[in-house]
Amino acid sequence: MVSAVLDSPTARERVVPLSVRAYHDLASRGMIAERAELLRGVVFKKMPKSRLHVRLVRYLEALLRQQLPADFLLQKEDPITCADSEPEPDLALIRGAESDFRDQHPSTAELVVEVSISTEDTDRAKAEIYAEAGVKEYWLVLPERQTIEVFTQPSPAGYASRRIVTDIATSAVLPSLRVSLSELFAGV
Repeated sequence: MVSAVLDSPTARERVVPLSVRAYHDLASRGMIAERAELLRGVVFKKMPKSRLHVRLVRYLEALLRQQLPADFLLQKEDPITCADSEPEPDLALIRGAESDFRDQHPSTAELVVEVSISTEDTDRAKAEIYAEAGVKEYWLVLPERQTIEVFTQPSPAGYASRRIVTDIATSAVLPSLRVSLSELFAGV
């Protein structure tokens, strides 16, 4: 079984990561599952979405669409191509027009949101990937804790600032965006 092999630290050191280019090539040949994403050269199967996940993403998507500036796109579960990864965040606020990305996926975003129901370790690891890609702000939504972790000040070494929000989340890149956590998590 593959997972048992990967339990060995020695075996993990010998794994050869895929490049983004190889990932695209394999995907174009139908050799990558449709619900997968590339993280640090490793292909991960995406988890099925719970009703809670769907509800929270829809709520946040509606708020973002209401505030969306004219020169921005809102992506839902679409790729961002990074140096060695191609994550598909739940939501991504991208500067530019659709025509800017006719032949390639965006390589960064102003704001990325991941709603973490059963994928916190993976979503937390994505913070480093997003920071390296220059994503200005990363929200990690944690329904179980009823918090949002807001990461800002990206650099190649990660995010310099991380704060835990428990009441009203506001965005540094979209100041009109205000999310009441009591409304977001109502009924959770």
